[in-house]
Amino acid sequence: MLLDELRANVCQLNGELPHHNLVAWTSGNVSARDPSTGLVIIKPSGIRFEALTPESMVVVDLDGKVVEGKLKPSSDTFAHVYVYRHRQDVNGVVHTHSTFATAWAAAGKPIPPILTAICDEFGGPIPVGGYAKIGGDEIGQEIIRSIGTSPAILMKNHGVFSLGRTPEAAVKAAVMVEDVARTAFYAMQLGQPDEIPAEEIARAHRRYREEYGQST
Repeated sequence: MLLDELRANVCQLNGELPHHNLVAWTSGNVSARDPSTGLVIIKPSGIRFEALTPESMVVVDLDGKVVEGKLKPSSDTFAHVYVYRHRQDVNGVVHTHSTFATAWAAAGKPIPPILTAICDEFGGPIPVGGYAKIGGDEIGQEIIRSIGTSPAILMKNHGVFSLGRTPEAAVKAAVMVEDVARTAFYAMQLGQPDEIPAEEIARAHRRYREEYGQST
């Protein structure tokens, strides 16, 4: 079986989505690209998260063609592989319909940089992309067109896509999007929060990338 270790990793990371209340029933998915082969492992379509196993993960090529697996890949597969074809720095993609972030997406509004956590993780506003049809390259095209340097984007009337150098980083971004979306929503019930100035956003984001966490 191809890419056993990565299959197990992708299966485990898909399980993080319901654990963090980012998905309902069978919606949402995590994929990972193997840098050495270019092959992509993704959640199968319509399978409940608790039923997933490493063996049920589907291996596709960068055109979305199934290379190995008995199940159909996610309906978002073409969006994922489009991103991988156009972002060589990305090896993990996540899609969720998490409640608060998707509320911002439904309204077609970016999440403004009103929290230090937004500055740290996203380096500015969390952008919103235009509406795109599901099932082909359209979502992937809009992600690439609109995401900029952010690790996540809200897709209008749809939900969240997050990207990472690793699949773990993409899952982390998806978790953080929902966390800040919820806080920003509640803050706006109390009034209009001030946005953090651009120079402070840049300083905070740089410090987070260069100094946060443990030295290796």
